[in-house]
Amino acid sequence: MTAEPSRHDHFPRTDGARRQRIRAAVAAGEAAWRATDCAPDGLFTAIDALGDAPADMAVAQLLSWLDDTKWMRARLDAALALLAADPFLRPPMRLVGGGDGAPGGLILVDHGGVRLTLLVHPAASCIAAPATCVFVPGRAAVRVLSGGGASLVSHEVAVSAAEEAGGFTASAAARCHSHPPRPLHTGETLRLDTARQSYSLAGAAGDLLLLELAVQPPSVLPIRAYDIRSGGLIHASAARRDSSFRAMALALLRQLGRADAVPFFVSETRSEDFAGRWNAMRELIALDSAAALPHLVAMAASDPHPEVRHAAAATRALVFPPSGETGREGSEGPGPCTSPAPFTPRSVPCAPDPASCRA
Repeated sequence: MTAEPSRHDHFPRTDGARRQRIRAAVAAGEAAWRATDCAPDGLFTAIDALGDAPADMAVAQLLSWLDDTKWMRARLDAALALLAADPFLRPPMRLVGGGDGAPGGLILVDHGGVRLTLLVHPAASCIAAPATCVFVPGRAAVRVLSGGGASLVSHEVAVSAAEEAGGFTASAAARCHSHPPRPLHTGETLRLDTARQSYSLAGAAGDLLLLELAVQPPSVLPIRAYDIRSGGLIHASAARRDSSFRAMALALLRQLGRADAVPFFVSETRSEDFAGRWNAMRELIALDSAAALPHLVAMAASDPHPEVRHAAAATRALVFPPSGETGREGSEGPGPCTSPAPFTPRSVPCAPDPASCRA
């Protein structure tokens, strides 16, 4: 039985001139957008002028870019023109999510800790209310370009100054609570302290289109996911984008079995972010438990975060029991750990999950 041909079968692999034209068109389009953004009245210029302004002030100063969307329409028109010129060309925009009817979108601008994203929520993805909500340190404003007849449910969680300064623990985390649903109105703008406020959408009759402005400066407060029904914390992960990238890189190295990369794992077990440290240790144990043992012992004894110390001690007892039941025969020590140690969400930190990183 012959498989149906894919449109990718027609990609001009052997047409070097066409591929060169594609690359040149994408580069020219990206250069044009960058020139527009860097102009005196451009978006990059407006972002750079904020300097180290607090996130709430930055959102307030950039709200005009949500109110007047001519710049966005011009950018989308230019991207469509590129696609019309060659269907194999990929406009210089990053995709987020999407596929199989799931919410997705296009990152229009990502500069200096500020991101503008055009989000599409297909009606089918907003019929039933979700089970979880996510809180991401920072501030956001969301312009509703098309409400789709959906209802909005707001979620809130308390965060203390001590937690924002690095004292967050899963065991002491406040529960989140939800407000009654209300209609989502086309044309309205939502303003959010995303460390404490989130929202979910349900009951849509049509597709939703949102333009989101997010300002997310580096934060030691983790991204947190909560069960909406119970209000309980179910997941915590590193909020810093660089920590998330390193976590994904370590996961890939572990999957590839790159034991020669152990020093990178060890270095990340000493990083500033507590969730990143614990994730690195879990990955290191899965990669090479013998190499992980001395660092796990040190983490259990002296990590600055109490739940990381607890998790390290519990994992050492589970993976390296004194009796040696899980070790190799003889005196060579424990055998390789094939999976990270389990955890209890409200008592020890969780590993980062890129899918949960949106308020």
